[in-house]
Amino acid sequence: MVTQKYCLALDLKDDPILKAEYQKYHEKVWPEITESITKSGIEKLEIYCIGNRLFMIIEANETFTFERKDAMDASNLWVQKWEEQMWKYQKALPWAKEGQKWMLMEKIFDLNENR
Repeated sequence: MVTQKYCLALDLKDDPILKAEYQKYHEKVWPEITESITKSGIEKLEIYCIGNRLFMIIEANETFTFERKDAMDASNLWVQKWEEQMWKYQKALPWAKEGQKWMLMEKIFDLNENR
Protein backbone atom coordinates (compact mmCIF):
# COMPACT_ATOMS: atom_id res chain seq x y z
CA MET A 1 0.00 0.00 0.00
CA VAL A 2 1.44 3.37 -1.05
CA THR A 3 1.98 5.67 1.90
CA GLN A 4 4.70 8.03 0.68
CA LYS A 5 5.20 10.20 -2.42
CA TYR A 6 8.44 11.88 -3.43
CA CYS A 7 9.34 14.12 -6.36
CA LEU A 8 12.93 14.50 -7.48
CA ALA A 9 14.71 16.45 -10.22
CA LEU A 10 17.90 16.09 -12.23
CA ASP A 11 19.18 17.45 -15.53
CA LEU A 12 20.40 15.73 -18.65
CA LYS A 13 23.40 17.01 -20.58
CA ASP A 14 22.20 19.44 -23.20
CA ASP A 15 22.84 17.20 -26.20
CA PRO A 16 20.00 15.75 -28.33
CA ILE A 17 21.96 12.59 -29.17
CA LEU A 18 22.72 11.86 -25.51
CA LYS A 19 19.12 12.60 -24.55
CA ALA A 20 17.88 10.10 -27.18
CA GLU A 21 20.31 7.46 -25.90
CA TYR A 22 19.16 8.07 -22.31
CA GLN A 23 15.53 7.67 -23.30
CA LYS A 24 16.38 4.48 -25.23
CA TYR A 25 17.88 2.96 -22.07
CA HIS A 26 14.63 3.71 -20.26
CA GLU A 27 12.54 1.92 -22.87
CA LYS A 28 14.02 -1.33 -21.57
CA VAL A 29 15.47 -0.84 -18.10
CA TRP A 30 17.64 -3.72 -16.96
CA PRO A 31 15.57 -6.23 -14.94
CA GLU A 32 18.11 -6.11 -12.12
CA ILE A 33 17.37 -2.40 -11.76
CA THR A 34 13.59 -2.76 -11.69
CA GLU A 35 13.98 -5.58 -9.15
CA SER A 36 16.17 -3.37 -6.97
CA ILE A 37 13.62 -0.56 -7.15
CA THR A 38 10.70 -2.75 -6.09
CA LYS A 39 12.68 -4.51 -3.34
CA SER A 40 13.37 -1.11 -1.77
CA GLY A 41 9.66 -0.53 -1.20
CA ILE A 42 9.00 1.61 -4.27
CA GLU A 43 5.69 0.60 -5.80
CA LYS A 44 5.47 3.16 -8.59
CA LEU A 45 8.20 5.22 -10.26
CA GLU A 46 7.78 7.54 -13.22
CA ILE A 47 10.27 9.83 -14.95
CA TYR A 48 9.18 12.81 -17.04
CA CYS A 49 11.33 15.07 -19.21
CA ILE A 50 11.06 18.58 -20.60
CA GLY A 51 14.05 20.05 -22.37
CA ASN A 52 16.93 18.62 -20.42
CA ARG A 53 15.13 18.62 -17.03
CA LEU A 54 14.09 15.26 -15.57
CA PHE A 55 11.32 14.91 -13.00
CA MET A 56 10.83 11.65 -11.06
CA ILE A 57 7.77 10.70 -9.04
CA ILE A 58 8.15 7.88 -6.53
CA GLU A 59 5.28 6.26 -4.66
CA ALA A 60 6.47 3.91 -1.95
CA ASN A 61 5.21 1.78 0.88
CA GLU A 62 6.05 2.18 4.57
CA THR A 63 9.27 0.11 4.27
CA PHE A 64 10.93 2.65 1.97
CA THR A 65 13.53 5.16 3.13
CA PHE A 66 16.21 6.88 1.08
CA GLU A 67 18.83 5.66 3.56
CA ARG A 68 17.74 2.03 3.10
CA LYS A 69 17.66 2.46 -0.70
CA ASP A 70 21.14 4.02 -0.68
CA ALA A 71 22.51 1.12 1.38
CA MET A 72 20.89 -1.44 -0.94
CA ASP A 73 22.28 0.36 -4.01
CA ALA A 74 25.78 0.58 -2.55
CA SER A 75 25.93 -3.21 -2.28
CA ASN A 76 24.36 -3.96 -5.69
CA LEU A 77 26.87 -4.16 -8.55
CA TRP A 78 24.11 -3.94 -11.17
CA VAL A 79 22.84 -0.66 -9.69
CA GLN A 80 26.39 0.68 -9.53
CA LYS A 81 26.94 -0.21 -13.20
CA TRP A 82 23.57 1.36 -14.19
CA GLU A 83 24.30 4.56 -12.27
CA GLU A 84 27.73 4.83 -13.85
CA GLN A 85 26.19 4.41 -17.32
CA MET A 86 23.41 6.94 -16.63
CA TRP A 87 25.85 9.54 -15.33
CA LYS A 88 27.23 9.79 -18.89
CA TYR A 89 23.91 11.44 -19.80
CA GLN A 90 23.00 13.23 -16.57
CA LYS A 91 24.35 16.37 -15.00
CA ALA A 92 23.83 17.74 -11.53
CA LEU A 93 21.47 20.60 -10.88
CA PRO A 94 23.32 23.91 -10.44
CA TRP A 95 22.72 23.96 -6.65
CA ALA A 96 23.58 20.29 -6.05
CA LYS A 97 26.37 19.30 -3.69
CA GLU A 98 29.41 17.50 -5.09
CA GLY A 99 28.40 14.02 -6.32
CA GLN A 100 24.68 14.63 -5.73
CA LYS A 101 22.39 13.42 -8.49
CA TRP A 102 18.62 13.25 -8.09
CA MET A 103 17.48 15.99 -5.71
CA LEU A 104 14.36 15.79 -3.58
CA MET A 105 11.90 18.55 -4.40
CA GLU A 106 9.87 20.46 -1.83
CA LYS A 107 6.09 20.24 -2.15
CA ILE A 108 4.69 23.75 -2.17
CA PHE A 109 1.04 23.17 -3.13
CA ASP A 110 -1.58 20.45 -2.89
CA LEU A 111 -5.05 21.09 -4.27
CA ASN A 112 -6.60 18.58 -1.85
CA GLU A 113 -5.09 20.37 1.13
CA ASN A 114 -6.36 23.77 -0.05
CA ARG A 115 -10.06 23.12 -0.47
